[in-house]
Amino acid sequence: MDGYRLGALAREQGHRLAIHETLGSTNTEALERARAGESGPLWIVAVRQLAGRGRRGNAWSSSPGNLTASLLWPVDEVAPAEVPTLGFVAGLALMSAFRAAGIDGVALKWPNDVLASGSEPAPGAKIAGLLLETETGPGGRRSVVMGFGVNVAAAPEGLPYPATCLRQMRHDTRAEDLFVHLTDGIVDAARLWRCGHGFSDIRTRWLDQAAGLGAPVTVRIGESRVHGIFETIDGAGRLVVRSDDGTRRTVTAGEVHLGTAATAA
Repeated sequence: MDGYRLGALAREQGHRLAIHETLGSTNTEALERARAGESGPLWIVAVRQLAGRGRRGNAWSSSPGNLTASLLWPVDEVAPAEVPTLGFVAGLALMSAFRAAGIDGVALKWPNDVLASGSEPAPGAKIAGLLLETETGPGGRRSVVMGFGVNVAAAPEGLPYPATCLRQMRHDTRAEDLFVHLTDGIVDAARLWRCGHGFSDIRTRWLDQAAGLGAPVTVRIGESRVHGIFETIDGAGRLVVRSDDGTRRTVTAGEVHLGTAATAA
């Protein structure tokens, strides 16, 4: 546990760090601290996570050697409509951490995943997931929890989608080292974001690293499906899908399938 530490930029910005050998969920721990009056910025790290979760309640297990961390972030000064765009800030911060660690062959998947984008060992397999949750603490203080789960040493099995890890991608990186880069990456991305006023710059950088841009996409929304070409994300971070007849539809949330998986879906 002693290997986890904050980066220099994070320390300068007053970030703090709490490390746990085992937790049910780093996001749950951060949310509970927010309800108890903690405002952050505070990082929660677990060497082993037993009951992690992803979007739509999906389970996300984490083994020792993987990175499981959550950042409790105050958003009292952020307009409520801008808060969801912090998910894109988190994505850029994680991609920055990958680059700083010398990791390539990864791409961002809308809205909250990172995929292997190279040819080996499993292109399109999930390498990391992000989860954004909000909480209101004493006095009405608003906070966001940005959760990060990265398959560094091992990938979970038995999932309904392919998953891989950095070790399988031949990247010899430790979770502790990746975490240092992540804590500095979030500071840089937040400066660009500027409480939502700089989301246009965040959007541009996110699109530069997006998986499946300009390719077929299918989004499952309940029992319905939206199929077309992944054209862009709009100024609110919504997915823009262009159908064969040229009409465009914006999607706020859904289960996304890219490329050949879009055709199968």
